[in-house]
Amino acid sequence: MPQFSYANGAAAQPLLGQTIGRFFDEACQRHGDRLALRVRHQDIRWSYAELKRQVDSLACGLRRLGLQPGERVGIWSQNRAEWVLMQFAAAKAGLVLVNINPGYRRAELEYALNKVQCRALVLSPSFKSSDYVAMIRDLAPELDHCQPGELSAARLPDLRWVVRMGQQALPGMLAFSQLLAAPSEQELAELRALGDTLQFDEAVNIQFTSGTTGYPKGATLSHHNILNNAWFVGAAMKLRPEDRLCIPVPLYHCFGMVMGSLCCVCHGAAMVFPGEGFDAEAVLETVEQERCTALHGVPTMFISLLDHPRFGEFDLTSLRTGIMAGSPCPVEVMRRVIERMHMAEVTICYGMTETSPVSLQSATDTPLAQRVSTVGCAHPHVEVKIVDAEGRIVPRGVSGELCVRGYSVMLGYWGDEEMTRAAIDAAGWMHSGDLAAMNEDGSVNIVGRVKDMVIRGGENVYPREIEEFLYRHPKIQEVQVIGVPDVRYGEELCAWIRLRDGEQASAEEIRAFCQGQIAHYKIPRYIEFVDSFPMTVTGKIQKYLMRRQMLEKLGLADVKTA
Repeated sequence: MPQFSYANGAAAQPLLGQTIGRFFDEACQRHGDRLALRVRHQDIRWSYAELKRQVDSLACGLRRLGLQPGERVGIWSQNRAEWVLMQFAAAKAGLVLVNINPGYRRAELEYALNKVQCRALVLSPSFKSSDYVAMIRDLAPELDHCQPGELSAARLPDLRWVVRMGQQALPGMLAFSQLLAAPSEQELAELRALGDTLQFDEAVNIQFTSGTTGYPKGATLSHHNILNNAWFVGAAMKLRPEDRLCIPVPLYHCFGMVMGSLCCVCHGAAMVFPGEGFDAEAVLETVEQERCTALHGVPTMFISLLDHPRFGEFDLTSLRTGIMAGSPCPVEVMRRVIERMHMAEVTICYGMTETSPVSLQSATDTPLAQRVSTVGCAHPHVEVKIVDAEGRIVPRGVSGELCVRGYSVMLGYWGDEEMTRAAIDAAGWMHSGDLAAMNEDGSVNIVGRVKDMVIRGGENVYPREIEEFLYRHPKIQEVQVIGVPDVRYGEELCAWIRLRDGEQASAEEIRAFCQGQIAHYKIPRYIEFVDSFPMTVTGKIQKYLMRRQMLEKLGLADVKTA
């Protein structure tokens, strides 16, 4: 009898049955004198005791605005101390924090705020080329003529408060510093009393998924979802109170706020932010100066660190563990991280926003060969299965769609029951849309996206496999493979290649490298040399944009395939 592709993560550690606020208070009491938060670009260094004082002040400040438990408050900002404060203060005040992507522009901001009926928005003045204050004033010109808290905007009908980070008070807006006014003993007592009434199954966070079609969907996560996920992510890393985690990934994403800041609080470790956004040199400097023991990043970030011209000048020997996730990790990159960055215990994670996010993770002592070729095994208290197109579980070793069930599955997409039912079936399984195969030991390989699989002349081709092979070429820095339409074969393969600095190559050379090494139908017909890839703020490659560009360039938009 074949063994089926189903596994569940057994664990001696039970799930945490607490709200984030209650857990936060206890963590701060346990680790009061330890470093909690270091924000290098703001010159902030707070202990857990000081962090709790700031969070309690902000939670009382938010309640002072009249915001009620269950109401939504948006945050639109790069990585700053205020973001971390909002994360925990909103949870303590019973509010639902709505993460607004720092890359959003007016139309996307308007959609997000209205979709979840935000009552308040906390924003940074600006970030990179984004002038957040100008954009919100463009959407709500009524701000210029109203008192803070009395906004009544035609395009943002639910929004009442706009809070600008810093001390400057602009027309119609409140300065963030005003929310940090010292609370009275009565306000603190009322905050504690409120905490006793909050339930861990209540929503605490909404994150908009960066869908490739249609409007973003608001994945709604509970205290139970993300607190437990943060706990078990840190446990798999063997994170300890003595650790210092360098967090260059964005807080608006699960990678930053769950696997980063919340994970540190769960285990009493220090959160260290090297900058407002990812900058390779700032990360290298921060790891050395703060003696960071752990580092998070997506593969493209680690590639940037390893290939930085000054890489060899920095002492990274303090590093031990961390996480590489967000997109498939090239094997060669993983080997270099372990060998050259001293991250012998680095772990690989797989997840999605809708599962809080991590479902699979390797262990710190997973053998290297397995660590670089799989995304690990099922997380504690999480079930995974792999199914065919009809929804039947496939035998181990056979690829199919990865599904996840357990405490980590989101409450649903905010205000969208139809999309929720399409993602979570009647038995509670979250359908990931990812192609995967389960090995005999229960570890899982991610083959690609269901929609990314290329069918060339009846042969199923997985771009990930070809990408891994091409990474062996000594001149190739990064590579992504997509399918484009073809009259004869239905689809053909196209490889986008970024060469190492100073290198040159031709399409013929790349194809010659493939000859005799991989099947002829896996050799890309189209090879495009590029300087960069279209990607999200979190470093995920946007293959649909690559495909769109190639259709236009090759004149294939109107190609009819069989």
